[in-house]
Amino acid sequence: MTDRPVHKDHEEQYHAEVIAFLREPASYPGGVPSVDVIETHAAMVFLAGHEAFKIKKAVTFPYLDFGSPEKRKVACEYELKINQPHAPMIYLDVVTITREANGGLAINGSGEPVEWALHMRRFPDNSLLAHAVGAGGVKTGFLDRLADEIGRYHAVAPVVQDHNAANRMSAIVDELSGAFREATGALPSIAVERFENAAKTALRDCGDLLNERGRQGHVRRCHGDLHLSNIVILDDQPVLFDAIEFNDEIATVDVLYDLAFLLMDLGHLNENDYANRVLNRYLSRTGNGEHLAGLQAMPLFMACRAGVRAMVAVTLLQQSMVAGQPSEAAVDAGTYLLEAINFLEPQLPRLIAVGGLSGTGKTSVARALAPRIARCPGALHLRTDVERKRMFGVGETTRLPEDAYTREISDQVYGEVIKKATTALQAGHTVIVDAVYLDQDERSAIEQAAANTGTLFTGLWLEADEELLVKRVTERRGDASDATADVVRYQTKRPTGPISWRKINAEGELKETIERALKTL
Repeated sequence: MTDRPVHKDHEEQYHAEVIAFLREPASYPGGVPSVDVIETHAAMVFLAGHEAFKIKKAVTFPYLDFGSPEKRKVACEYELKINQPHAPMIYLDVVTITREANGGLAINGSGEPVEWALHMRRFPDNSLLAHAVGAGGVKTGFLDRLADEIGRYHAVAPVVQDHNAANRMSAIVDELSGAFREATGALPSIAVERFENAAKTALRDCGDLLNERGRQGHVRRCHGDLHLSNIVILDDQPVLFDAIEFNDEIATVDVLYDLAFLLMDLGHLNENDYANRVLNRYLSRTGNGEHLAGLQAMPLFMACRAGVRAMVAVTLLQQSMVAGQPSEAAVDAGTYLLEAINFLEPQLPRLIAVGGLSGTGKTSVARALAPRIARCPGALHLRTDVERKRMFGVGETTRLPEDAYTREISDQVYGEVIKKATTALQAGHTVIVDAVYLDQDERSAIEQAAANTGTLFTGLWLEADEELLVKRVTERRGDASDATADVVRYQTKRPTGPISWRKINAEGELKETIERALKTL
């Protein structure tokens, strides 16, 4: 990968003039008090009042070419095209920087166009998701909306039928490995070798799966750069912006690889709870069972995303060394590379079932355990209440009639959960299932699923006083469970048969129940 961009001398002079023009507050219609500038390796963004203007640098890299005004114009127009549908409140239009008759420059003037800029609406600096996560201000409801928005983005992303999707990941692994090897002195050679060997092993193991996912239509023209700083919170809603515009090939990836950037980012910040919530919501809402099999590739996806971060850090380190300036990039590069290696470490999956009468807190306990019982992004969390609603094609909080709870339908629901759990376990992913499991046959079936996949099984049985359970289900709001006080009283009278699962006292605070469950595990 080239470290230094290739400039054309005649481009530099006029381009520097355009940059100087856009830095001036008086250059903008009506004038602005000041102009803040954000600079990346390939673009500059000028924050002027309530607006922002983004120009492409006159640079050429192996993966992009902004070497002429015409190419920069096309890039601006394409960036608007791919981002405006998902963020119309940010992306407004493309404007021209023109040379006026007096020799000066103007925005959308009447003279000859000399440059083009993407015109955007400015948003508050602290509205980036990266800032909110750092400040600890992200709630579960927002994470659900974020996962839903990513799912919608992927649903409309153009499909690229790819029968050799493994080659895409192979190219990424090769690029990362090459960049790490060239980073002489910046990264430990033994770590570079460990990454390359582990990544190539993972690629061999899931290559057929990746090709099959390409045939299934899961390789799409995605966002391509879906990290915490490319998601903004506006009116408490997630908005995805700044999708890759300079290279369709880079942005054409498996949708789970697209998602993996966000998950890796969250894991890097030790926000495993957030990552797990987003993953499980995404998998649940897309309702695509093929993604459960695709979890086999998630360690490779996460590792490569961490590897990309490491590669960028290496580039920044090299630039700082040339400039003679100190940099924290060396620490970042090493940290991300170690994280990439850790994602690729083999990990045995396990199956955990959380049972108990309605109101014992099964779902809350399972959600709390899911990020903690497996490496980021944590365990797949399956829930019979949610599966039943999906079976009937209704929202999670829509109440179903009594005839949706016949034994025959319940058998189908429990069977579907076992099927999904089995798929994920075979993909090497840990699974936690929460359901009432009142009948011995139901408990035996989930235990058998673990045996069939050669997976370690642990059953947890939550217990609490009947009146406490009645109180809890009566006060519950906005949940997928349709259980009522009458349902609880009916359950308490039903014989369960012998329960061999580990019993957990669930009568105290939720935090105490979770701690007991963790200690038991």
